[in-house]
Amino acid sequence: MKSVTLLPADIYQVINKSLLNEEDKLVLSMLYMPIIGNTAVTLYNTLYNELKANNFISGELTHHHLMTNLGDNLESIKQARIKLEGIGLIRTYYLEGDINSYVYELYSPLSVHEFFSHPIFNIVFYNNVGKEEYIRIKNYFKIPKVNLNGYTEITSPFDMTFKSVNYSNFELENDEEIVKKMKLPFSYEMMFDFDAFISSMPSSLFNEKALTKSVRELITNLAFLYKMDPFTMADMTKVSINEKGLIDKELLKENVRKYYEYNNGGRLPNLIFKSQPEYLRSPSGDNSNLGRIIKVFETTSPYDFLKSKYKGVRPASRDMKILELLLIDLKLNPAVVNVLIDYVLRTQNNRLVKGFIETIAGEWKRANIETAKEAIEYAEKSHKRLKKIKQNSKTIKKEEPLPVWFNDSKRKETMNNEEKEELEKFLKEFV
Repeated sequence: MKSVTLLPADIYQVINKSLLNEEDKLVLSMLYMPIIGNTAVTLYNTLYNELKANNFISGELTHHHLMTNLGDNLESIKQARIKLEGIGLIRTYYLEGDINSYVYELYSPLSVHEFFSHPIFNIVFYNNVGKEEYIRIKNYFKIPKVNLNGYTEITSPFDMTFKSVNYSNFELENDEEIVKKMKLPFSYEMMFDFDAFISSMPSSLFNEKALTKSVRELITNLAFLYKMDPFTMADMTKVSINEKGLIDKELLKENVRKYYEYNNGGRLPNLIFKSQPEYLRSPSGDNSNLGRIIKVFETTSPYDFLKSKYKGVRPASRDMKILELLLIDLKLNPAVVNVLIDYVLRTQNNRLVKGFIETIAGEWKRANIETAKEAIEYAEKSHKRLKKIKQNSKTIKKEEPLPVWFNDSKRKETMNNEEKEELEKFLKEFV
């Protein structure tokens, strides 16, 4: 996906691909907001309000106008827009020029029923609000049951109410341009490998025709949320096939969830940023040794970073739990997590020692470390302080290996051949 610098002078137009009703507004504020945050929902509502003067397309406005209306900075607005794009509420188009132009297409949120039936939204919403609030909000949307015992339905059918007569000539027109309620499906940069999935399914048990569009979409969403490869997903699907040879979607969701909970201490997954948010990244164009290293930390997701340390295979579940602790429980930024993981693996004999990680992570969280550069500087400072304490106590210990980014000589252009080779090996893993 192309990365574009957003400027206050850039203009935008909003196109209505939705017909919002009162239920949609409740869904946005009560169900979507706990997942994407207040700023993203406010941005969506603000863009929708731009359509009021002309119901289906707004006039041209600047992003400075948006900053003024929201009372927020441009980077925060951009991050909110990216969340709306990822969750299927906005589609963005860009045209480069003397003044860059954007078009924002607004799409409808899911209905309440679709939301609570969704394999990703339902689980993440539960995680974000907790059990009690989840039950309270779900009950809010439940239709009360009315006892109709003793009543007789007397509703008039259509053909009893109206009749057809010849009236006038009418030529059917193409209605593609008529506005309708449109919803965006999730899109993924890396799509699920259905070829590998199908090859793992026994032909005697499974008919490929059972992979309808809706089933494929469900499998893709489940694989993303629960971090399942095609072979594990095939195992889950084998035990979710009904007597007709079709995939029972509800049973598949239940089996996948139980499998994940069993392997993750009863915890359910959550959504996190793939990599470091752009507003917390270093300026582009820094080709120094340190600049290249920081770019790796900022542009690689913690999962992919750890996976590289496993030589490309899925990390052990124990180490995955450590990632969840750092990213979800402590809410450390992805680039900071990458620095921490690299530091611990190098100084602890290639082991992720949970207690050691928790100690460092807690200290970094209290110090409000948000960027890779801050994490590197803080790690070096802490290490030098610890080394001085050991020297003063006259503790004799073998010099431990340090990360490639650790000291000044490795950051300058005065590296020896061994250090250069180590640096290039580190960078090559993520190219």
